Parts: sequence; C-alpha cells; structure tokens
Amino acid sequence: MGDTEKRSVAIVGSGPGGMYVAQALVEKAPDCRIDIFDRLPTPFGLIRGGVAPDHQHTKRVDRKYADTITENRQIRYIGNVTLGQDVSLDDLAAIYDAVVLAYGAPYDNKLGIPGEDKKNVFGSNAFVGWYNCHPDFKDLGPDLKIDGAVVIGVGNVAVDVARVLARTPEEMATTDIADYAISAIDASPLKDIWMIGRRGPIEAAFTNTELKELGALTDATAVVDASIVPAEPPADMDDRDRKVRQRILDTLRGLSEGKAGEKRRTIHIEFFGSPVEILGGDRVEGIRMERTKVEDGRCIPTGETYDIPCQMVVTCIGSRAQAIEGIPFDEQRGIVAHADGKVAPGVYAAGWLKRGATGTIGTNRLDSYAVTDLLISEFDGPLKPGPDAFDALAAERRLNPLSFDDWQRIKELEEKAASDPAPRRKFSTVEEMLAGLGRS
Repeated sequence: MGDTEKRSVAIVGSGPGGMYVAQALVEKAPDCRIDIFDRLPTPFGLIRGGVAPDHQHTKRVDRKYADTITENRQIRYIGNVTLGQDVSLDDLAAIYDAVVLAYGAPYDNKLGIPGEDKKNVFGSNAFVGWYNCHPDFKDLGPDLKIDGAVVIGVGNVAVDVARVLARTPEEMATTDIADYAISAIDASPLKDIWMIGRRGPIEAAFTNTELKELGALTDATAVVDASIVPAEPPADMDDRDRKVRQRILDTLRGLSEGKAGEKRRTIHIEFFGSPVEILGGDRVEGIRMERTKVEDGRCIPTGETYDIPCQMVVTCIGSRAQAIEGIPFDEQRGIVAHADGKVAPGVYAAGWLKRGATGTIGTNRLDSYAVTDLLISEFDGPLKPGPDAFDALAAERRLNPLSFDDWQRIKELEEKAASDPAPRRKFSTVEEMLAGLGRS
C-alpha cells in the first residue's frame, strides 16, 4: 500500500459517492489532506436535490456527511467551483496526488421515440429538480393546467413523481418542496396520473415501502387491475426475493380495491406497456403505448397499441453523466470510462459516474471504499503541491469558492426563512445564495 503521509486528494462531487470516499480516506489514510469540490454552493448532491421532499427521514444521512467534514480538520469543502469550467482535470491532477471523480449522473436518458421533443415532456431528473428547488431546474416551467399526466417507469423515482403530483399542500407542509411547485400542483385541474411499466408486477423496481405510500394519500386513490397481479412469485425465485416480491404483490392487490375517481386525483398503476410515440402538435396531447408480454425474462412487444390522452409526460427511465473535456467517456453507458474505478494514472471514479445510476444511497459505500483502497495502494512518486496550490490558483483566476462554513450559513438562512412546520425554505438560485452570504 502506498505511503499516505502528506498526500492530498481532490474529490469532485459531494454526493454519497464522493462523501463515502472521504470517509474511507479518513479511516484508511488519516494523514491525507482532502478537498471536496462541488459546482453548487450546497453539498451532498441528490440528498438535497433528488430525494423526494416528503422523505425527510432519508435526507438525514446528510448529518453523517456533515460530521465527516466538520470533525476532520484535514477535509475541506469547496463549493461553487465547476470542473470543466473553473478548473480542468489537468489542473487538479497537477495539484493533488489523486483525483476522484464523483460528480454523478444527473442527466436523463431518452426514450428515443417520435414526439419526445414536445413541450411538457420532462425527464425525472429535471422534474424532480424542479420541485426540489434545484438551481438548474427552477425555470423548467411545466404546464400543470392539465387533466392527465403519464409517468413512464415503475421504480421508486416514478412512485415519487406520481405521489408528489397527488399530494395536498397540507400533506407537504412538513417538507421542503419549492413553494412555486406545490402552488402549481395544488392549482392544477389534474385528475389522472398513469404510472406505467414495460414489464409486469414481478419485475417492477419499486420497493414495497414506497408503493404502500400510494395507498395512504389524503386526496388521491391508487388503483391497479387485480387480474394482472399474480397470486405469488415464481417458484424458482430464491427465498429472500420471493418474500420481498410477495409483499409487493400483496400491496398491489390491496390497491386493486380502490376506485378511480373517488378522490380528487387517481394514480393508475399499469404494467405491460411500452411507449412508442408522444402525440400532439407542439404540445403533448397523448401518448401511444404498445402492449408487451414477458417471456423467459424478455420483454416482447405484441404489436397491439392503445392511446392515453394526457398533456404531460415524465420519463423515469434512468440517468447518465455528461462528458467533460479531458475526461474519457463511455457514451453508450453514460459513465466515465474506467477500469475497475481507475480512469487514468492518479485519477479514479466513484458513485453513479463509475457504475451508472443504480442502487440506493448506501450502495455507494462499498463501491467507494473499494476505489479508495485502490487509490491508496497506488500512491507513488513525488508529493504534489496540494490544497495550498489550489488556493493560489483560485486567487489567480478570481474564482469565488465557498467553504463549509458558508454552506452552514446558507442552511441557517433557509431554516430561518421557513414557515413552521417546514424544515427549510430553499434558495432556488446560486445568485440568491451568494447574495445571502454578501458575496457577488
């Protein structure tokens, strides 16, 4: 294993992938100096901008991440610095002994069907970012003067989108949803929300915990066709998977007792449908679906189509990273090109940027620890100049880096601005955050 004394590491991205690398370095290379970069003033990635606002318990993992930074003097958080714009990979590689790229996969996959470019078609990253007050998506401008919306996908993100569209302001009072979003959702004449998967209930990616929430909404009913819900999972599943899947099937059967239209909004959970065209002129007027079937684990189109009238489509079909100049990129998979986490000498990848948008927050831990072991084992050669050299570069380029103390001040301002019982009222632009700090 390489010598860690006085080595320095730059971690680009402060979401779970990057923060677990920082934790691993503290444990395994405590003499290392660590700078964690983020392009936003606000740290922790999808914890702030991607987790559903009505899942505040999930967001609490950020307390552990904050402790990692505040309790270890060798770690600095450097916000408001963008890789590929303010600094290049070559800049960081010249300053630090190792660079870990962990800036996530925040861009939406495409359906690749006609009509996808129509107004009011959104990917889940954009739509979730909009209601979560993410600065990139504040001006997304979804038109919610609609009576029907289709959510493509049956994973947890799809459930989040459908649920948030069905919540009342009273249900969201204890959350940090953007004010403009809950106002638009409440004012919407929306009646029907379809959530549709290509495969069947056995293959659906949502968890039972998320699914059950759809049956406990104040003014919305979730419905499902009982005839397509199997009595039990296939016999060849292992015991653990069978138990997990059985709970989901039981929940779906419970939801099948609901009646469409009995509350203000109805969430229609449907399976065996694949989108083939988004209909309408400039704007969405409907979506054409093709019925599918699953045979030998494969999803097979049947050629039979049907149309759903709707005026908005949100796709929840996975995410990809964006190529940044100077960083090798796997265009097909939408991730950085790497070999077991190694991108180039002294450069590594972690999190969704490394393996794609899969798994839960906790899934990143083992992955990040493995990358950290590799990184430490390859420490070699003369020491690089380290964090002081970045400070000199930032001054020379007149950058405006923000510290963790700056973030804590932003956090404090957001908490003070909230109306009880909301936990915070988020700033929606970087400019507002900087103004709150008295920084231009």
